[in-house]
This record gives sequence, C-alpha cells and structure tokens, in this order.
Amino acid sequence: MKRQQLHQFAAVLSLLAWLLAQCGSGELLPFKAANLGGWLVTEGWMTSSLFDGIPNKDLLDGTQVHFKSVSLNKYLCAEKGGGSTLVANRRNPRSWETFRLWRINETTFNFRVSNKDFVGLADEGEGIKVFARAAEPGPNETFAIIQNADNPSRVRIVASNNLYLQAIMENYVVADYLGSPDEWGDGDPSVFEMHIIKTLQGEYQLTNGYGPDEAPKIMKNHWSTYIVEDDFRFMSQHGLNAVRIPVGWWIKYDPFPPKPFVGGSLQALDNAFAWARNRNMKVILDLHAVPGSQNGNHHSGSRDGFIEWDDSRILETVSVIEFLAQRYCDHPSLAAIELMNEPSAPGVHLHTLMQYYQAGYDAVRTYTATTYVILSNRLGLANNTELLPFATGLSNSVIDVHYYNRYSDYFQSMNGRQNADYIYKKRSKQLKEVTRDGGPLIFVGEWTADLYLNDTKKEDYRRFAKAQLEVYGKATFGWAYWSYKCEEKYWSFKWMVENNYMQLS
Repeated sequence: MKRQQLHQFAAVLSLLAWLLAQCGSGELLPFKAANLGGWLVTEGWMTSSLFDGIPNKDLLDGTQVHFKSVSLNKYLCAEKGGGSTLVANRRNPRSWETFRLWRINETTFNFRVSNKDFVGLADEGEGIKVFARAAEPGPNETFAIIQNADNPSRVRIVASNNLYLQAIMENYVVADYLGSPDEWGDGDPSVFEMHIIKTLQGEYQLTNGYGPDEAPKIMKNHWSTYIVEDDFRFMSQHGLNAVRIPVGWWIKYDPFPPKPFVGGSLQALDNAFAWARNRNMKVILDLHAVPGSQNGNHHSGSRDGFIEWDDSRILETVSVIEFLAQRYCDHPSLAAIELMNEPSAPGVHLHTLMQYYQAGYDAVRTYTATTYVILSNRLGLANNTELLPFATGLSNSVIDVHYYNRYSDYFQSMNGRQNADYIYKKRSKQLKEVTRDGGPLIFVGEWTADLYLNDTKKEDYRRFAKAQLEVYGKATFGWAYWSYKCEEKYWSFKWMVENNYMQLS
C-alpha cells in the first residue's frame, strides 16, 4: 500500500511539474528583464568594433551617397526618383539625388534610387546611356567606385562596359570614357565628389561586408563571447527574472540561412534557454528583424533602409514564429513570443499588421495555449492604443510599448530632474491609458536611463533610472531595459548596476 501511495504521489508531483512548465510564468509577473540586444541581431552602435576589420567599411550595404560632378558643380539625379534617365542638373541634393549602395565587394556596387529602381546602362543604341529603371540588379547595373588615393571622397564610377561615367552636360550622363588614372582635376567630367550622408550597421552589413569566408568566424566568436552563462548569474543576482532576446528571421534556416547571413545563432539561443533555466529565469523571444524589414533600421536586418515588409511577407514571417513556437513550446523557461519588433507607421499598414498578428498568434497557439503572445505597437504614433480592441480578444496577449526620452528635440535640453518629472507625469499617464481592465497586459519592452546632455551628473542618471523603475514597475507584464550590454555605457544594464547608477529594490 505504501509503495502504491508513493507511486501516486510521484505521479502527482510529475503532473504539477508539467503544469508549471506549461504555465509557470504568471507567478513571476511583472517581469524585470534586460534585452540581450546586439547579440543575435547585430547593431553596430552597440558593438562597433565588430566592423573594424571590414575592407572599405565606410561603403557597406545601405550607405546613402550623393555624387557631385566637379566640372558642372551639380549633383547626379535619377529623374522622378527613378524610371527615367540619369542627369546631373541639381544644385541641392534631396531624395532623387540619393543613391543607396548594394555592396557586391569592397569596390563594386549596385545603386538603388528612391523609387527602388536600380541604375544601369541601356541595352539599346551604343549601350552608353545611363538610366534608373531596372526593377532588379543585373550585370548592366553593376558599377565600381574608384576612389582617389589622396582624397577618397573624389571618385570615378566605372560602368559594366568598363568605361567611366561622364557628366558631359546637365542632361547627358554617359559611360563612354576610357579615363586617365592620374587626372583628377576639377575640369574632368568623369570625376565626382562622393558625399556619404547615412550609413547602416546591422547584421546584413556586417556579414556581407566580411564576405562568406570571414563572416562565419566573426559571428561565431561574437555569439560565443558577447553573452555567456555568467551573465545570467549576474542578472539573476541583481534582481532580474527574465531576458528579452531579439532574433532575426534567418534563424529559422540555421545552420544554412540565406546569404549573407551565417549559421550558428540557433545554438546560441539554445544555450540561452539552458542558462535561463539554470537561474529560474524566463525568456521572452522577440522577432526583431522580419523578412523585408518592418522599419528600415539597422536592427531590422535591412539591406538598404527601405521598408519592404508587407502582406506578401506574412506567410514567411508566420513560418518563423511557428518554428520558434514549435522548438521551444515545451521549454520551462519560455514565457512569451513577440511577433514583431517596432513596425513602422506609416510604413506598415495597420490592417496588414493585424492580419499578421492574428496569423502569428494562431501559429503560437497551435503549440501552446499558455505562452504569452506579444504585439508591438507601431512606431511614430501619437498614442499607443490602436491595438487595444484587437488584443483584448486574444487570451494571454500583451502589448509592447517602448518609452525613450530620446529621438526627439523635445528632450535635448532636459536635465535629469526634468526627465524624471516627465516620467512621473507623462509616461505614467501614457501607461495608464493603455492599461485597461480586461484588456491585454502591458510590457515596457525597451527603455534606457541614458540622457541627451553629456555633462550630466551621476545623481541625475540615478534619479532618472529610479523614476522609470518605479513607473514601469507598474506595467502589468513588466519591463525590459535596453540593453544588458552596450558600448554606450548608460545603455548597459550591467555597467549601470556595477557602477551604482541603478539598483533594483
């Protein structure tokens, strides 16, 4: 009889353990988390040293440039933003005069214009006229940028016919000049000034910049050293009970993701789940980069900064969510899956986003009924309530809001006390506006204690951090600091804690 009772008791314990593994996140709410940013989705501003070894690292994918003819003193322009000829008749550069680079190697590129067409040589006639009308790049849309050794901003552009582009007249740009390599004078119509106006430093730029031989070495070393098991010990000992882990869509295809991405990030994610379990921490999986890019930023995996995620990408994106849900649904550390990070408004239409959110939610629910599903608000909105009616109809749903006292001139002159007051008055009000009885839980998925002013005192940072911890601590799902580690020290939770700028109660 005793043996039978022991067996029954063991069975009950086993059932309880299984139930806790399935729905054990609730007892930890609200979460206190850190984002593991810059790890499985590269962000150059966080880990700039990763880019140091790339040849010609100033000309990576997505770099936006202007070309100014030194002889005409006018800028190259894709008339109408594309679909027409290339001219050199603009005194002031704007969007039509902006070319986005697609890097083939360190000196060879495609040029993409504002309507997303590519610059190339015409097939008709002598094949020397230059147009911006190709929907996809091919051999005719390939150009080499030859930089002057003494002045790299002074360049020549070699077309696919091995001849230099010339701006002979304002409305006559052709590739017909053999060139003289030693002549770089102001009267030469084949010489241009290249002005770099914007760069991207994300995972696409990093891996394509290093190329297929070096990129796997760089990435695998980064993944194995940037975040290690001891970091989970540190987080757990300093009051965190969860991590938000950004991943890119290419992780689904590991170990052989589409080029230029490289394999290995999936093993790193598996390691993170094991380390979290060892510390009784939870994992919030965040699809930070989706196919086509949802916001054009470096952290979205974009090649050139265009937002190209739309309804045609829904099925592929849902398949990534399904992959993650299936792989980790039974893991006791999985708390939530975030379907997309920071979709942009108006770049991503609300109807399309909700269509995707419903499909992504259904994909998660195929494998788990209790894992929280997080819906990120769109960037660029005056308020954060547009998803409330939709999310209210979904069980175990969460809305993610990101609160930064950055990215706006409004905050530039505010000191630490003024920033803290803004948190207590304005952010507190915003948080209450999205927190509704019977509605979804609310997650402040990103925030930082960094301030605009460079001469700010330590006490100002402490006051600002304390205000956010108090206010965001009322978020029903919790908060996640951006980020656990970062070269910019005030963005680093680890540095802030180690240096007594921030302490969790």
